[in-house]
Amino acid sequence: MIQAVGIEKSFGNLKVLKGIDFRAEKSEVVSIMGASGAGKSTLLQILGTLSRPDSGSLTIDGTDVLGLGRDKLSEFRNRKIGFVFQFHHLLPEFTSLENVMIPALIAGRKDKEAKKAAENLLSDLGLGERLTHKPSELSGGEQQRVAIARALVNSPSVLFADEPSGNLDSKTKEELHRLFFSLRDRYGQTIIIVTHDPSLAEMCDRTMFMEDGLFRESM
Repeated sequence: MIQAVGIEKSFGNLKVLKGIDFRAEKSEVVSIMGASGAGKSTLLQILGTLSRPDSGSLTIDGTDVLGLGRDKLSEFRNRKIGFVFQFHHLLPEFTSLENVMIPALIAGRKDKEAKKAAENLLSDLGLGERLTHKPSELSGGEQQRVAIARALVNSPSVLFADEPSGNLDSKTKEELHRLFFSLRDRYGQTIIIVTHDPSLAEMCDRTMFMEDGLFRESM
């Protein structure tokens, strides 16, 4: 599903990624661990097509994404990739349902179709009674589940998560961790998770460790 070869990235004189090779199979859940500053989030942004590497190649679901123009890349990202971040980035003026519908509408789906898809996902994630609630009316765990529904509404091939449970209490964190694997089993996404949480990493199919811009080992 994902094949990255020789990924390098510098910011000024600081070389953050030093020739990363990475591969993930369809429906595989892979965690990436490492100390702060190791390059994990930078790699995730490149794999998720939010940032371009200085050199290297990247293929996602059979597409050479680095060869796409800006508009085609945006279209590919909207259809094929979902993102979940530590901070959920929900739009405060919109309801849960409206927040989840937005990527579907951007993709050109009809309002009725987008609404139905959003309702189904929110119900699947236990938020069927929270459709009309705005983010300020939801708990942290509920907000993160809305963010996950938003990431999944276009049925992406890959879901990228950057410290998705970093701001949650231990009980909510455990529920969210189990949710990722339930989602993989139900929807078949490849899921790449950057985390500092060893309990989450242990649940994954494979864990890769970054140090100083390179992978040092995997489990």
